[in-house]
Amino acid sequence: MADVVAALARRYPTNWAEEWDRVGLVLGEPTAPVRRVACVVDVVPETVAEALAAGADMIVAHHPLLLRGVSSVAPTTFKGRIVHDLIKADVALSVAHTNADVADPGVSDSLAARFGLTGLRPLHPPAPGSPAAGAGRGIGRIGELPRPMTLAELTRHAAAVLPVTAWGVRAAGDPGRMVRTLAVSGGSGDAFLGAATAAGVDAYLTSDLRHHPAGEHLAAGGPALLDAAHWATERPWLDDLAAALRAELGVETVVSDLDTDPWTVHAAAPTAAGPAATRTVPGGAAPGPAADPAPAADDKEPRREG
Repeated sequence: MADVVAALARRYPTNWAEEWDRVGLVLGEPTAPVRRVACVVDVVPETVAEALAAGADMIVAHHPLLLRGVSSVAPTTFKGRIVHDLIKADVALSVAHTNADVADPGVSDSLAARFGLTGLRPLHPPAPGSPAAGAGRGIGRIGELPRPMTLAELTRHAAAVLPVTAWGVRAAGDPGRMVRTLAVSGGSGDAFLGAATAAGVDAYLTSDLRHHPAGEHLAAGGPALLDAAHWATERPWLDDLAAALRAELGVETVVSDLDTDPWTVHAAAPTAAGPAATRTVPGGAAPGPAADPAPAADDKEPRREG
């Protein structure tokens, strides 16, 4: 396990994480053998059960399980139950969060690859002198699409290339606007609306966009916006994480496709073409519909918690 933790630290040094973040080894014996690693976005009972069923010795997650201080990990609590289940099964847990966001390659590189973006550069580079500064690192990526698309076309394309969720993809802006340059940022990204505007991109894709910041951004002449499900923007990174662990350590890896996005029903607004389409997702984790042809307008606080 210590070897896996060291490999993660080389690829995603813990001092690259935001000060408020909690990354690295959460639980597990450093001397324990690791033959199979489960890669997940969220540490929730469902993904833990999936990892245990797959025979994983270790889970590497993107989102921290214990981000804020706790006074108890009693099994009667949500997170305490997870801790108990992992310890009883002798399964370790490690986290790579904002240190993986800022890395090159990192979370947003995997997202950019889904769109075939070229000429990548950071959307929000680290401050000069910070541990993560330099070498192309930073939050988000900016690049060129393989071919120009209208915003409406790009929205449908995003719904097709991203992992499917009930949330789908929505967009804000002129549906006919031509998009050649696209900024992407995995996870909550409205903290970087100003960076997208300053970069002069045609559109910015992220998740968890809020009503007022999005509306004010567009009113000020900012780029068009695409808002995808949080989980869907970070799930692509798991494939690259798993490939890196296999290549460096020779361990087996399993990647979770369990949709942990909390939104499970999507209803399009009624149009002249007919009534609203509704999709109910059994069990709270399954695919939903693609984006509607006509996009609808609508924490990093600090740099996001999830």
